[in-house]
Amino acid sequence: MESQFSQSELEAIARALADTSEGLTGTEIGHILASLKMADPTPTMTKWKRLHNALVERQNYSQNRRAILEFIRQALRPERYARFPERFEPMRANVNYALAFSGLAVEAMGN
Repeated sequence: MESQFSQSELEAIARALADTSEGLTGTEIGHILASLKMADPTPTMTKWKRLHNALVERQNYSQNRRAILEFIRQALRPERYARFPERFEPMRANVNYALAFSGLAVEAMGN
């Protein structure tokens, strides 16, 4: 069976991606979830809780972490930050800190 993220790992990932000052906007979260056909079960909650709930629901449904990894890949595509490149590196650093507990990391090219 393919591995899954623990509850605390998912929370750390969601907090990093939806960080108030350095993370995705609510609109960006909604767009990425929709583009990946992931449910957005609590769209009115704070950003990190909204994202956390979406990631938990998807992982529980699929019983693997592939969709969460794909969300991270989409969120950290460098071209997404072409107009605001100063947003990319702080978010990547925060996400990598969360992923370090799983032995994973996002490279500078977004892979």
